Amino acid sequence: MVLCQLEINDLGKMPYEPALELQRKIQQGVIERRGGSNPSPFHLLLVEHDPPVITVSKRPGSKKHLLASTEQLQNANVQLCQTDRGGDITYHGPGQLVGYLICDLNALSLRLHGYMRFLETTIFEVLDTFGIEGHRDDCGTGVWIGDAKICAMGVRISRWVSMHGFALNVSPIMKHYDYIVPCGLAGRSVTSMKQVLQEKCPSMETVKQVVSKTFKESIANQAQVQTEPRP
Repeated sequence: MVLCQLEINDLGKMPYEPALELQRKIQQGVIERRGGSNPSPFHLLLVEHDPPVITVSKRPGSKKHLLASTEQLQNANVQLCQTDRGGDITYHGPGQLVGYLICDLNALSLRLHGYMRFLETTIFEVLDTFGIEGHRDDCGTGVWIGDAKICAMGVRISRWVSMHGFALNVSPIMKHYDYIVPCGLAGRSVTSMKQVLQEKCPSMETVKQVVSKTFKESIANQAQVQTEPRP
């Protein structure tokens, strides 16, 4: 029987590379324990990356979407790291809630396309809690407000266990986005909960609480669908 409990670990503020190594360790553990009666195959790491970092995927041409010079990045204390997730180039920093969801997709009866839609739908529910209506965009994965992206997404799947996940802009340093073409989508902008809600923007702690509750419910519901007998 699949345990539906989502295990959540709030990492606080952490540099990118240690968080990446932790993801890999948890992902490997989920793969090795598959089919057993050991702990839940669902994990969510919540983190704000500090120092700020620009991550570049292995997609051909991703590095061309870096607009800042090495000197500019150094002056702004922004790191540059290679990543193994899907997608293009993106930014992470304080004020942005990054969620690394490590899940056995077999236990959720999902494959890559369905999993990405699952992530988007769950973030829609998070934003709806705060009175923000997000939507999908045919040109790019993630969650959008009008023509601006508020939540970027990128994942990596190994033996049908996911890692990486979403990056929700709560109140990040928006000028840092000037250093990249976000997600490689020229002419598209980014926004944040702070820009949308202004003084009504919730604290990071409040957003974490809502994200945790919403993902717990979404994982449990999806796992239940997978385990229900067919009529």
